[in-house]
Amino acid sequence: MADIVDIAVTAESFKTLVAAVQAAGLVETLKSPGPFTVFAPNDDAFAKLPPGTIQTLLQNIPQLTRILKYHVVPGKLLKADLAELGTVNSVEGSPIKIDSSDGFEVKNATVLAADIEADNGVVHVIDTVILPG
Repeated sequence: MADIVDIAVTAESFKTLVAAVQAAGLVETLKSPGPFTVFAPNDDAFAKLPPGTIQTLLQNIPQLTRILKYHVVPGKLLKADLAELGTVNSVEGSPIKIDSSDGFEVKNATVLAADIEADNGVVHVIDTVILPG
């Protein structure tokens, strides 16, 4: 089975996320045994950001790293686990609200594909980049 990074690299819809993870130096972390739960914004999610945001983040690696770590939760949490918890704490340190009352949402993002299992965790594809705070 592929790890979280391999899944993102082989999927065609995570080019921006892969570039951001590489720029932030998080590849080795996300290839480690983990396990991790990753809320992975697809390329369309990054495209929703205001013009110039991605370039600005690529020039501000500490801020980029903080945002990327906000998309990662320690442990392997499937959709059913997340629905029971209601809130999880990200690796960045801030809480992330989970709402499964009508569909499956993570903070202000809709989960497009849930429970993509990896060697070192699970990936949930989201339609919006989520921000701490």
